[in-house]
Amino acid sequence: MKKILLAILFTFLTVNTVLASPDIDVTYNDGIYHAVFKGDGIKRHIKFVSSENLITTSEAHKKYNSYFTINTGFFDPKTAQSMSYIVTDRQTAEDPLFSDSLVQNSYLRQNLSKIINRSEFRIVECNLGKTSYRYEIMPHKSSVDFGCSILTSAQGGPQVYPELKMEDEFFIVKDKDGNVIRESASVLHKTSRTIIGIKNNEAHVLVITDKHPMDLYEVHDLCKQLGFDRAMAFDGGSSTSMNYLNKYNVISTKGDGAGRSVKSFMIVTKEKTK
Repeated sequence: MKKILLAILFTFLTVNTVLASPDIDVTYNDGIYHAVFKGDGIKRHIKFVSSENLITTSEAHKKYNSYFTINTGFFDPKTAQSMSYIVTDRQTAEDPLFSDSLVQNSYLRQNLSKIINRSEFRIVECNLGKTSYRYEIMPHKSSVDFGCSILTSAQGGPQVYPELKMEDEFFIVKDKDGNVIRESASVLHKTSRTIIGIKNNEAHVLVITDKHPMDLYEVHDLCKQLGFDRAMAFDGGSSTSMNYLNKYNVISTKGDGAGRSVKSFMIVTKEKTK
């Protein structure tokens, strides 16, 4: 009887800690991959992580034994320091205020409040009577509701939908006449993109490849067409990359074709987040 009880307990623990089959639907159309993360169960298996050294998404996919992996936050390729906040298992894994290229640049320092408050995608746990989980896309400084905490998050930007906040998040700067005098992350140019959105409390990822490059105005229109509630961008261009079950291995064709080494990732793990 004792052995039977132990076996039942082991089975119960296994079922509650291991993701047997990820409920992810990935489709491809006209150069765009669209991944939908279905149901509430998968929310505890999505995690944002940061690598000490720059690695490719394919390397991260293998390193973290992930079902699904994409690139996320911005980083300095020279110093390998993150330019975006990353929270892993409730702990801040990356803080852009420790990035030399950010704090040592006088022009960027003058606009630091906009940069550090760029949009981030969060998975939030709430304990109000019963435990529940939800996705959020919010400015970094936005607090969570009472009784809730951030399990994991990744900052990128800008917010793309319902409003496109390129100027608010310091991706473009305009002069007094409304002319753009500074642009970051090629937001006004057609390039590949990694986009994450929310619709009916389900997460959606768009990997917009070199076969169908878009500027962020076009991405805004696409998110509206797809009926997203909210959407934001992660790092794009040559950083754009995805791996799903080693079935789809998407990288930008720019560069040497091996895929750019990046800093942070969204993964879907077999184990629940803490």
